[in-house]
Amino acid sequence: MNFEKFRTGNLYMSAKITCFLPFGTKEETTVTVNELRKSELVSNIFILGHTSEEIEGAEVLKCGTLTKGKTIQLIAGKTDSEYVLIYTKTSALTLGQLAIKRFYQVASDTNSGLVYSNYRAIKEGKIENIPVIDYQEGSLRDDFNFGSVLFYKTDVLKSAAKDVDEKFEHAGLYALRLAVAAQSEFMRIPEVLYTEEELDARKSGEKIFDYVDPKNRVVQIEMEEACTEHLKRIGAYLEPEFTDVTLTEEDFKTEASVVIPVRNRVKTIEDAIKSVLSQKTNIDFNLIVVDNYSTDGTTEIIKKYAEQDERLIHVIPERKDLGIGGCWNEAVNHEACGKFAIQLDSDDLYANENTIQQVVDAFYKENCAMVVGTYQMVNFELEEIPPGIIDHREWTPENGRNNALRINGLGAPRAFYTPILRKNPIPNVNYGEDYALGLAISRNYQIGRIYNPIYLCRRWDENSDASLDVEKMNAHNIYKDRIRTIELKARKLLNKHQGEKS
Repeated sequence: MNFEKFRTGNLYMSAKITCFLPFGTKEETTVTVNELRKSELVSNIFILGHTSEEIEGAEVLKCGTLTKGKTIQLIAGKTDSEYVLIYTKTSALTLGQLAIKRFYQVASDTNSGLVYSNYRAIKEGKIENIPVIDYQEGSLRDDFNFGSVLFYKTDVLKSAAKDVDEKFEHAGLYALRLAVAAQSEFMRIPEVLYTEEELDARKSGEKIFDYVDPKNRVVQIEMEEACTEHLKRIGAYLEPEFTDVTLTEEDFKTEASVVIPVRNRVKTIEDAIKSVLSQKTNIDFNLIVVDNYSTDGTTEIIKKYAEQDERLIHVIPERKDLGIGGCWNEAVNHEACGKFAIQLDSDDLYANENTIQQVVDAFYKENCAMVVGTYQMVNFELEEIPPGIIDHREWTPENGRNNALRINGLGAPRAFYTPILRKNPIPNVNYGEDYALGLAISRNYQIGRIYNPIYLCRRWDENSDASLDVEKMNAHNIYKDRIRTIELKARKLLNKHQGEKS
């Protein structure tokens, strides 16, 4: 085969790319193979699967899916070209004008280990542009969207594949990505270079709980293993050694405070308030509702209950630039805040009348700085909906804080030992503030867990993440990835300093 020669900088070279793709239907796979064959830069095309079908222009490799460690090892062994293109979907791929050349050009110019690009997705017959986001050091979540075309530098892929465990059934491609990231930079091309079919048409609010769906637990265990090994490679892994917590550090007038930040939740705030004031405990507690300038009647409901029960403290902050995190800062620094600050979102409710007591008991039992409970997914009428009970059993006392860098949240309700919370200002944002706080606290302190359902997470159309467009989802993901990046760097420094002391 003659390979196209073209200029890259001052060098002329014969470029070759080996392509790998999973088998779909014969028709779809043939379309993809023909698309790839249009480029003279492509040398070999391998189809992954156990099909007996023959596709002209490609060779079938009898193997498992891309999620298997053995498949990643096979790809590394079968590649003798300069670059590797992996297409991760089974649906037909349509490449844009000179797309393969563009991938090659950017990969050559930047010497990046992995190059990926924006793309178009066909969703229920409609075509939508999908901008992807830049990869950060802290982009450790296994659902990071690279699109379906992954363009690897072969020598980096071969080296990284050595760190992919052959026993992996589900984490093979994820482990490869992490291993490549430890050796090389990633480069996003902010251009639409191909079109793929989107097979998951669910709304954003229906996708965000996939990682904690009990049916995916086996997958998550492997993902955790891959991520933990990566953290060890890059010096960010934390041993299970924690700073002790003294729960008598300060005197408080009240043992516990429930904190509800709220803005314009007239349909749900009354249920939330009632679920707190009906709690039965053997300790004193109050409810701090930070009313962030509601305009829909929420304020009037809060006032009514505050007049009826002195335990409800209605706070209207002086500042008008506060997000949910800023409202939390107002509450925890209020003179009425108790020793423990317990979260309740204005959409949600406590599952039973013993929630507060269980949370407080957990602090003393586990001597921890933070407690995270288990919640049940319900609809607006409080009827259980999939995936049901979210208990985050992937969290372990030994490795929970490391795995926390991979997942998108820690659970609910979240509760904090107030003196430590006051030392960790909460980001003044409306999304991800709780996650940022949990990561920062877990860096030094143990987090306690309650595994029976004590919280009802109400999903309905007015949830802030119920149905987000791609730009908003990207903004959320960029922020959480940045939070992870900050935490990752902090943990590296912590390990470095501890190493220098020893």
